[in-house]
Amino acid sequence: RAAEWQLDQPAWSGRLRITAKGSTAFIKLEDKTSGELFAQAPVEQFPGIAVEGVTDSSRYFVIRIEDGNGRRAFIGVGFVDRGDAFDFNVALQDHFKWVRQQSELARQAQDLEQGPKLDLGFKEGQTIKLNIANMKKKEGGTGSTRPRPAGPGGLSLLPPPPGGKSSSGERPAPLSTPAQLPGTPITDSLLSWPQPTAAPAADVWGDFAKASG
Repeated sequence: RAAEWQLDQPAWSGRLRITAKGSTAFIKLEDKTSGELFAQAPVEQFPGIAVEGVTDSSRYFVIRIEDGNGRRAFIGVGFVDRGDAFDFNVALQDHFKWVRQQSELARQAQDLEQGPKLDLGFKEGQTIKLNIANMKKKEGGTGSTRPRPAGPGGLSLLPPPPGGKSSSGERPAPLSTPAQLPGTPITDSLLSWPQPTAAPAADVWGDFAKASG
């Protein structure tokens, strides 16, 4: 009980600091001016015998200090401010929560190493079959087009325009009946090919032939 201590006349006052090395936390009591170490208490487990709270206050604790030569002593420490006492508790809890997480991760890694390993390699002569959907073209399906005949150099040959001369020097014959386009009314003025005009009877080169020289 903290009420049994001489709270008005503490034997020592200074700064308390918590550090950690590996899984062990160290409660260090230091001089508040020079930082000189007064005493320290290694904590390997919390809650545990190294740090215990009193029964009549949340601001006072009993800690077990060690001098490094095997000598130990239990002393009572207290905080003037209740918030500092709360931070003291939380710091120790966070450290040992991290220790438990690291221990759990190490155990899981060891279980994976000791467990049977999954062999994903192919055995000799083993094959696999891939079934890729929608890769086959359906026969008679819509959207299939025939390739255009390619000319020399890979160029497509297009038919000559209407009324132009073909490679043999012949003109295309005029359409006897107009072709019908979907959704377009048929009229002779729109769809009939223009008729070729007759060549003039007179020789247009006569004047040049008669000229001298």
